[in-house]
Amino acid sequence: MNSGALDVIEFLLTARVYSENRNLDENDLPPKIRQVFWHDGTIERPLRTTVETAREATGLDQPWDAISELMFTDRDTFSGSIELTQQEMAEEWFVDRDEERIAANPTLAYALSDRDGVDASYEAVREANRPVQSDRAWIDSLLEEHFDEDEDEDGESMLDLVDIHAPEEVELTLDDLVLTEDQEAEIHKIVKAIEHREYLAEIGLREIGKLLFVGPPGTAKTSTARALGYDLDLPFVEVKLSMITSQYLGETAKNVEKVFEVAKRLSPCILFMDEFDFVAKTRRSDEHAAIKRAVNTLLKSIDNISLIEDDVLLIGATNHPDQLDAAAWRRFDDILNFPKPDEQMRSDILRVITRRMRIANFDPDEIAEMTEGLTGSDLRLVLREAVLEALTEERTELTQEDLHYAIQDFEERDHLKDMDMIDGDHDALVAGGDISGHSHDH
Repeated sequence: MNSGALDVIEFLLTARVYSENRNLDENDLPPKIRQVFWHDGTIERPLRTTVETAREATGLDQPWDAISELMFTDRDTFSGSIELTQQEMAEEWFVDRDEERIAANPTLAYALSDRDGVDASYEAVREANRPVQSDRAWIDSLLEEHFDEDEDEDGESMLDLVDIHAPEEVELTLDDLVLTEDQEAEIHKIVKAIEHREYLAEIGLREIGKLLFVGPPGTAKTSTARALGYDLDLPFVEVKLSMITSQYLGETAKNVEKVFEVAKRLSPCILFMDEFDFVAKTRRSDEHAAIKRAVNTLLKSIDNISLIEDDVLLIGATNHPDQLDAAAWRRFDDILNFPKPDEQMRSDILRVITRRMRIANFDPDEIAEMTEGLTGSDLRLVLREAVLEALTEERTELTQEDLHYAIQDFEERDHLKDMDMIDGDHDALVAGGDISGHSHDH
């Protein structure tokens, strides 16, 4: 039996069981099915199973064709509905063919865990299921409800200043990154803090969950924060502080407050504040009074948000920790350093980012030795250049020599930014130089 039929029968069984059991809630539905029925901030019973909803849930163009020969299914051509005529027979058919799907579907685990041969605990399956708060549909419906432009004329401009990513959109895990032992240890501690929030609240330990990532550009500060959101199934709210205080000048303080309001509405979530050194620069400058008020509002807002009470993990990031003053430093309960990778880390990074590439006689240790001072982001640019150069020769397999040439090309382009150029040459260099659009600060 093809997987398409299994997909459709799983969809039909899940919808039937969920509709008939009021003690099941949204977190009992697998995300691929849940998102089909999420409308206006809720899921209404009964779940209507039609050709269209089955197509959306399974990705099959013709879901009915996949199950039309099964004797326990039926279709109403007028309404477009498809359904199970004999649920018991459908359950037996499904269990005989794919028990593993039950272990990834809380609704089916609830209904079928007592059958012979089924090894799936409902509680464990539900615990492993991605929560509804991580779905794009849930995030969008909440934002529409609380920050609709018609209700708040400033809502649209505020949402333009933040990027909100559902975990499903990140597709980057901590396993995809090469971290130092200190970074791994700190992340492990924060994961445990999130898991045991209630205990920490009971013992009165509330000043926890505000991290500052410091290090040069390209050292995976943002990637680590996003990957943490993916691994923990948390929405990721990203804001660049310079953006908040450079647009809509008259509303800067209000926009800062709204960013924190968004984070609390989406909780549990991660609030990632990039360019945090902008706070210190503004406090020492003669900037407009409205911007200074915004920065003071920011510092107070940080004081008033908590992982334990608000379910918001706050992560700040800066490329210039030397510019932060004491008022900024003391807002964070831990500082996590992101240094440039050493030779062993560069070798490990190369192994990770080349996993899907074919490279003849690949020696990552040699490339790591040749790339002293480069960050993980720089190494990705080197690999990109090698791949593109090979494609110009109609090759999809790289060689070690391709990487050598790419390193040399990267270094030559990187050195251009340090050159003193006369006015007449500057525009020509920009036009004919690095077309990647990337800066190589490191």
